[in-house]
Amino acid sequence: MAAEPAASVTPAEEDLPLIISVDDHVMEPRDLWKSELPARDRDRGPRVVREKVRLKFEGGHYGFARDDPDGQWCDLWLFEDSATPTGLLHGPAGIPRSEQRNVAAVYEDFRPGAYQQAARLADMDLNHVEAALNYPNIFPRFCGQGFLERDDKDLALRCLRIYNDWMIDDWGGGAGRGRLIPLTLAPLWDPEMAAEEVRRCAAKGSHAVAFSENPFKLGLPSMYTGHWDVLWRACEETETTVSMHIGSSSSMPATSDDAPLATSMSLYAQNAEGSLADWVFSGTLQRFTEIKIAYAESQVGWMPFQIERMDSVFREGRGGVGGSGPLPSEIVRGRVYGCIFDDLVGLRQRHGVGVDQILFETDYPHSDGTFPHSRKVAHGLFTAAGMDAEECYKVMRGNAIAAYGLHRFDIAS
Repeated sequence: MAAEPAASVTPAEEDLPLIISVDDHVMEPRDLWKSELPARDRDRGPRVVREKVRLKFEGGHYGFARDDPDGQWCDLWLFEDSATPTGLLHGPAGIPRSEQRNVAAVYEDFRPGAYQQAARLADMDLNHVEAALNYPNIFPRFCGQGFLERDDKDLALRCLRIYNDWMIDDWGGGAGRGRLIPLTLAPLWDPEMAAEEVRRCAAKGSHAVAFSENPFKLGLPSMYTGHWDVLWRACEETETTVSMHIGSSSSMPATSDDAPLATSMSLYAQNAEGSLADWVFSGTLQRFTEIKIAYAESQVGWMPFQIERMDSVFREGRGGVGGSGPLPSEIVRGRVYGCIFDDLVGLRQRHGVGVDQILFETDYPHSDGTFPHSRKVAHGLFTAAGMDAEECYKVMRGNAIAAYGLHRFDIAS
């Protein structure tokens, strides 16, 4: 009698492959624009001053008070008439959870890896991370809202391009090439200009672009207008993946003005749910059949139900969409990626999500991040979900290689 096949076994922690994180963050250099802008623009471009600032959170939004004698010393980013405070929660990696607070901070309060390339690479080695996609952290915000909101769009565009060149040539260059994966910011106020910037940066080696999970909330045309099609055409032509970070609509879910930050933190996946509905029901994914999109810090446990519900609505032609054509579940297959850092529910439902569409993140240096124990955390999740070696490989790195075309950096397996 033939022997029974061996049950799938999760590899030992030390046998897991090196991580590719699709959601890490970098704190932009304090002197970046002062050193790159001509002298006439330095007092209007992005720059840092140090003040005492008190941070607060109300109604789903972060706020702050300047020159507060009861506040903390803060590296405050100024750009034209805007002010953006640096907070401890921008980068508490290495600080015990019990000591992490929503208080103002200066760069010296953080690990050097939050903003120095060599220190970051050392922290990645310590955390078993081979490569990581890097979102902005403080001033530009997750999809470049800091540039979008400025009145002088000529200055904003020049500053945005300075950031992209730094991201590609400096942060992602030299020892960082193939490890610190660049992410393009686009001038969202002009889709033609955004498409041009995507092409420019792709030619320099950046094949991921940050976009808002809901541009309408930024005062921009919605996904239903066709306004963004010129940008998606450029992304398709350059094989650039559209990456949307939770909070890139400059808002987070909230239930009331007096709800604690914990309420918003518990509900954040709602933003990705709405965004996926927009991409499908606007017809964007159907018109641009090669484009890939990814949601950072979204987790994936919500995806099976959301897709099932969209299928139901679409199949019956309800609410002004569907009735015929491919179902949402068919449209998103192999093209829409979600990422996890502590989503056991999502991993247990991996076949409903699509095991090839789940990415992993360490979220360095944020408070939700798992540094320096990301491999241990991943192993605990994989074991609890009963994942085998092939599934572990896909989630830890294989899917990221496919989603972001990392073969361009000689990352092939």
